[in-house]
Amino acid sequence: MCVRSLSVVFCLLYSSLLSAAELEWIQISADGKSFVTAKTQQQFVPWGFNYDHDRDGRLLEDYWNQEWPAIEDDFKEMKQLSANVVRIHIQFGKFMSAPDQPRAEALKKLGDLLTLAERTGLYIDLTGLGCYHKQDVPPWYDALNDQQRWEAQTHFWSAVAKQCAGSPAIFCYDLMNEPVVHGGKKKGTDWLGPGFAGKHFVQRITLSPDERTRPEIAAAWIKTLVEAIHKQDARHLITVGMVPWSLERKGLQSGFVPEKVSQHLDFICVHLYPEKGKLKEALETLKGFDIGKPLVIEETFPLKSSPEEFERFMQESRQYAEGWIGFYWGKPLKEYQQGKTISDAIMARWLEFFKENGPRFKETQ
Repeated sequence: MCVRSLSVVFCLLYSSLLSAAELEWIQISADGKSFVTAKTQQQFVPWGFNYDHDRDGRLLEDYWNQEWPAIEDDFKEMKQLSANVVRIHIQFGKFMSAPDQPRAEALKKLGDLLTLAERTGLYIDLTGLGCYHKQDVPPWYDALNDQQRWEAQTHFWSAVAKQCAGSPAIFCYDLMNEPVVHGGKKKGTDWLGPGFAGKHFVQRITLSPDERTRPEIAAAWIKTLVEAIHKQDARHLITVGMVPWSLERKGLQSGFVPEKVSQHLDFICVHLYPEKGKLKEALETLKGFDIGKPLVIEETFPLKSSPEEFERFMQESRQYAEGWIGFYWGKPLKEYQQGKTISDAIMARWLEFFKENGPRFKETQ
């Protein structure tokens, strides 16, 4: 190998190592109200994307063995768009072959993803226990009772936390996307909520009636999973992605009342999509999740509002939130800009807003 080739290899290796070395661990600030880097104590503002599926609706585990270069390209573009966090959604059935048997090959691939994140300079919001594609949920998992299901979930998180414990690329573990406690006096029949675009994002943590209140059950579930994680990893932050109807109000409720279930959570996450003409209501809902711990809007997008209203919501949400995570689905900004559809235009404007406003949002609050 010639001297020039050796120099190129050395530079690439050094750049990769430097990127990983520069990725500091993230922790809660001394006053408990924001995030900071562990070594330099610089404020850290999560600004990123949900990378929950690709442009064709496929989940990450469905293609990460065959199309890894595409994932590498996506991480590079998300970084170029000013993101510092990527929210990854991993599926229970892809990581567990039995209630207490994790899949070694899936854990290894997760390790590869962490290496990619370190090399790219991105943090991972790792959301687990997904059952997004109902057809992929193991029948044995659905057949478990409440207690057995919780036990299986502790095995999942124990294995995942053991795999991730040594990586500074983990921003946080999100126990489950949009969990709900079963309500009513009759036993439920389905662990999953209604589908949306072919995916089931809401999941019940119980099906059986219980003498405890719904928030008491939610708090117990959180405590159970947090304890399982802490046996393997006591350093990384832990949260849970709550639906906006978690507040104690009239109508639909999840049981995950922020101030009643968050004792063992490091910070609060809410999923909030402002609606047309209801900016004030969205901000009031956001305020309800501001209970003294750092607050991250873990999902948001102009799904139900105009781009103008959404951008105003983003700006005004800064009075409550310490982080924001939108969406990126593996299609480059340039392709959206060249697209002919309304959805292309909406997505292009969102990504442009994200890129242009990243530096301002990531400044000290």
